[in-house]
Amino acid sequence: MKKILLVDDDPELRQLLATYLGRQGFDTLLLPDTRQLDAYLERFQPHFLILDLMLPGEDGLAACRRLRARGETIPVIMLTARDEPADRVIGLGMGADDYLGKPFDPRELVARIEAVLRRGAQPPSAPDPKGGVIHFGSWKLDRGTRQLTRDGKAVTLTSGEFALLNALVANANRPMKRERLLELTRGEENESFDRAIDVQMHRLRRLIEDDPAHPRYLQTVWGHGYVFVPCSEKGLEE
Repeated sequence: MKKILLVDDDPELRQLLATYLGRQGFDTLLLPDTRQLDAYLERFQPHFLILDLMLPGEDGLAACRRLRARGETIPVIMLTARDEPADRVIGLGMGADDYLGKPFDPRELVARIEAVLRRGAQPPSAPDPKGGVIHFGSWKLDRGTRQLTRDGKAVTLTSGEFALLNALVANANRPMKRERLLELTRGEENESFDRAIDVQMHRLRRLIEDDPAHPRYLQTVWGHGYVFVPCSEKGLEE
């Protein structure tokens, strides 16, 4: 059974979702806030995290940002009573994999969980054993192990960040439309929006580019999308 950790301060909603998710084959752990979040992640090693945005103490956005900053790659769905596009962008910018506004149908939550898990279990978000090793500047991306390093020092990527970088690298020097990047990184079955790609690109540039405002490798093609430009034609190595 896939283990899900649900963090929400509404006891009625926690119990309702635990019952429903249990009927769908998920083993659900429950927390009312993030005080024991780290301990639960270490002890139970859940496969998925459902995190409410509005929590007492540390809110969901801060918790998600903290987990991503320390290299935690567990898939995360944010829950919130606010479902404005700007809030969704902020949630994704903190490292969430998806976003669901309250109130919602539990069936939609399950569908989104399964969609995120499918994305994490297959290319391009999964390791690509035949993808080879890509060198650009002082960076090295091992697509077989999903490891990004700079001068031998590893840099942690979330599944979404790796999926976007992998898709662009696989199409080096070829401008990619946002719609196509959404298909490659999030799946056609998942409802997404163009800004999700922009948010992930912003995060990647902050990780990779010396000057994110003037990117060398992850360039914008105005009116079209994005393109990965390696240092030279020899930038790709098998």
